[in-house]
Amino acid sequence: MFNRIVRGLEIGITLLILALLINYGNPSLSDPIEKVRAYTRQIEFNYVTWMANAAMLKLRSASIGVPYTLNHSAQKQVVTEYFRVTRTILEKEYQLEQIYADAAILDKESASASVREELALQQARQTELAPFAEAVLQDQVSQILAELGLTALGQPLPNVLYHSTALPMALIVSPRDRIEQTANISIKMDIPVDEQAALESRVDKGLNSSSLVVHIGGVGVYPTMVMRSTDMRWMLSTVAHEWIHNYLTLRPLGILYSNTPELRTMNETTASIAGNEIGELVIERFYPELKSASRPRPGLISVPFERAQPAALSQTTFDFRGQMRETRVNVDALLAEGKIEEAEAYMEERRLMFLSNGYLFRKINQAYFAFFGAYADSPGGAAGEDPVGPAVRALREQSGSLADFVNTISWMTSFEQLQKTVNQ
Repeated sequence: MFNRIVRGLEIGITLLILALLINYGNPSLSDPIEKVRAYTRQIEFNYVTWMANAAMLKLRSASIGVPYTLNHSAQKQVVTEYFRVTRTILEKEYQLEQIYADAAILDKESASASVREELALQQARQTELAPFAEAVLQDQVSQILAELGLTALGQPLPNVLYHSTALPMALIVSPRDRIEQTANISIKMDIPVDEQAALESRVDKGLNSSSLVVHIGGVGVYPTMVMRSTDMRWMLSTVAHEWIHNYLTLRPLGILYSNTPELRTMNETTASIAGNEIGELVIERFYPELKSASRPRPGLISVPFERAQPAALSQTTFDFRGQMRETRVNVDALLAEGKIEEAEAYMEERRLMFLSNGYLFRKINQAYFAFFGAYADSPGGAAGEDPVGPAVRALREQSGSLADFVNTISWMTSFEQLQKTVNQ
């Protein structure tokens, strides 16, 4: 009962604070983010509504005592069935996309009738299962957090709460003369790709910037948002990743998230390292049969799905992370010399090279690196030679435990402080 009361208070206070922040003051038109929002106000995602709905779902789940009403075997059955249903839904949605994209099918409603009927049935089943499956996974992550010592009075603070859902996309904006994220605006998830490209063009022309609409895997609101997935390992790592963001938000590192690019990278890299470790511990404890499965690719949280297209899967010699690192390093060098047009032409050449090796990128530009370069939990990739990621990884290696690592870095307020600690 006490935990349910605390959970309800957490949700209420979080929603109140968010509402106050959103409605506070009149934005300045000279603010870089507000300049971008002039292009996005009509299509921005409404987090307050989403959080309120998700909070009500969690309160209902808590009121019936999930997952404590289920034994271990029943919990696994619920989670397994939930992922099976999710897989079927994603397959049916893809079938619908194929039908509506096929010009040879004239009567699309008739052709898709059986698919839509099955999809509706599976979506209803998922709605029934979701509160139970999410409650089970939340509890399992919480147990691991308690064992790691990432708790207050034996409880994770805030409690682990997430809801799996279709996620908004993010419009990322960077200056053209350097790689730096100056805006990250969440926009609605149903904007077609042609409208995404048109939005980027308007922003770039109006602000002389580099922009890119990206897909994300999770958002650290509360309850946290996590993308629908059929990959349990990825799901657990993502739930833990976003909880770490919640944890850091109550401490200096999270509070200062947006102050500098270095602090943002420290936040994201910490969450990625901790999320992957926590997710693996949940697998070992509760789903040991999955332990022999291949590990997730590093940095899958809010980063591109770095998988080649099927036709290129036989090309095993292509080093994606190495090639992306080389691209970033060369772009940084060109921009440092003031060669903006040359850097942009080079990024387009590299995009075509990635495409020829099975990796589909609509754009590789300054905004791409400004966003994806912050996820530096593994060497190489879009971070290039940015020293922040290696410093965070070094601190983890020097720490006696994951809790020591997270608690040490959570109180840092600058990259210089991290460097000093690592070099002691």
